[in-house]
Amino acid sequence: MYENFYHVNPTPMYRQRITMQQAQEIALQRVSGEILHVDMDLENGVLVYEVFILTPQNRIYEVEILAKSGRILKIEEENDFD
Repeated sequence: MYENFYHVNPTPMYRQRITMQQAQEIALQRVSGEILHVDMDLENGVLVYEVFILTPQNRIYEVEILAKSGRILKIEEENDFD
């Protein structure tokens, strides 16, 4: 009677998320310029794209985008040139 109660779906479930290309497009809609670098990072258990953009004014901005939904979490100007 309860033999299938604890049956686990054998196919793995993958969490949907936006692509790196989509993250770049979202970032460029908010900060215009040239993309220098894109990285994916795990922050507080959440996947986040970090998009670094060089503006025409030679300023570098980091745009953090939630990988699951594409929502922008933070836009900040980078002050250090490490």
